[in-house]
Amino acid sequence: MLLIGLTGGIASGKTLVSDHFETLGVPIIDADVLAREVVKPGSTGLHALTRYFTTAILTPNGELDRAALRRIVFANPSDRTFLDNTLHPLIRELSGERIEAARKNNHPYVIYAVPLLIETSQQDRFDRIVVVDVPQSTQLSRLLARDESNKTEAEAILAAQASREDRLKIANDVIDNTGTIENTYAQVQTLHESFLTLAKR
Repeated sequence: MLLIGLTGGIASGKTLVSDHFETLGVPIIDADVLAREVVKPGSTGLHALTRYFTTAILTPNGELDRAALRRIVFANPSDRTFLDNTLHPLIRELSGERIEAARKNNHPYVIYAVPLLIETSQQDRFDRIVVVDVPQSTQLSRLLARDESNKTEAEAILAAQASREDRLKIANDVIDNTGTIENTYAQVQTLHESFLTLAKR
């Protein structure tokens, strides 16, 4: 089974791409979904975070308040380091379990969508890496429209991620998501056929 890494900057369209791979019958493992699972109420991850950040990062019903946590860690690099060092190993372990489950089901390939693939040094895990690519100006305008962030916050989020150039350097395949949805879907279809051929080899 091939393990395909799917990455791209925030607001580049990774979800659009992974959703279309899923309609083609490809198992999708999403690091963002796993990141929510490892901080569910009662989890080891959430317990570690509240011990460090206090219950100020919880909502009234005891769930992680992501917006509150984001404000704290973007203001303080050492807090962000603690957050990353706590959650990334938990996410990696859970992703390994999901990948193994897909392997047992004899899928030709599986896609693991990892927004911070470079930042978490996971390049070597994958047989191929697909980068969903758009210019940073497009990311910024989509981010402002989508998350109702202000421009300063949005630029800080972009600055905290790997650069577009660094992502393209590690790409085996690039999906240009600046055109129509149909155009993006056509690129996904082409890659799907290519991966099925590679998996047979």
